[in-house]
Amino acid sequence: MLNEINVLELNEKLNLNKSLILLDVRESYELNICKIDNSVHIPMADIPKRINQLNKNEEIIILCRSGVRSKRVYQFLYNQGFTKIKNLKGGILEWIRLVNPLLKSY
Repeated sequence: MLNEINVLELNEKLNLNKSLILLDVRESYELNICKIDNSVHIPMADIPKRINQLNKNEEIIILCRSGVRSKRVYQFLYNQGFTKIKNLKGGILEWIRLVNPLLKSY
């Protein structure tokens, strides 16, 4: 089962200063194009060797460009016992479209 959150729900949580980890699993060159402030960057390929940097007790929202890679990371973390995780539906492209059109799309 995939637990998802849409960009408008995420924006509301961020505006309310809800405690969460925004995990960006895109590559470094993608972050140079655009990123959401205060996100934590761990490229998808590095997640298995850096999983100890993530706290199972914190809410983690996983994002990528469009939602494909973040779904894979979601499944991996879920299989490792993470239960407070959500996939950002539509990724940063949806964020740009509905929340912050000033960010550069790619």
